[in-house]
Amino acid sequence: MDIPAAALVFRDATDADVDALVELIESAYRGDSSRAGWTTEADILEGQRTDPEGVLQVIKAPDSRLLTVEQGGRIVACCQLEHRGVHAYFGMFAVSPTLQGAGLGKVVIAEAERVSRETWGVTEMHMTVISVRDDLIAWYERRGYRRTGKMTPFPYGDERFGIPQRDDLQFELLVKELA
Repeated sequence: MDIPAAALVFRDATDADVDALVELIESAYRGDSSRAGWTTEADILEGQRTDPEGVLQVIKAPDSRLLTVEQGGRIVACCQLEHRGVHAYFGMFAVSPTLQGAGLGKVVIAEAERVSRETWGVTEMHMTVISVRDDLIAWYERRGYRRTGKMTPFPYGDERFGIPQRDDLQFELLVKELA
């Protein structure tokens, strides 16, 4: 990994982080800035990925946390963790596009799994991924996640989730057993 784990600070997001987190998440998924990394959704979705209200909702929700990763005092990655009974939900995962491919994502997901296990005693991590995101799904599979074939519809018509550029979008549930 190009980024030493010791140089990273993991903490829960606060209200003061909202604007920086929205900027990070948008930069990782939407628009031209997202094309600097490999997780872009710019070819399948336009418009916003999230907004300040959505980020604040994750920060404030009970049994939820927005794990924030800093390097040199700058927020460089984040992920949502939500306790849902025997499993945790992993979402809102973003790594700064200029740092993608350096191993930071692997470090963040491993920490998210550890925190979820230790905090909530969960035995599984669940996430949903847009089913046409083959490269991203393959990356999660290399981290031990498995496709379930369980699909949920994409919220077409709700621009809070973006403006779809194709009509075959749906979310697939991925699951990992946590040892």
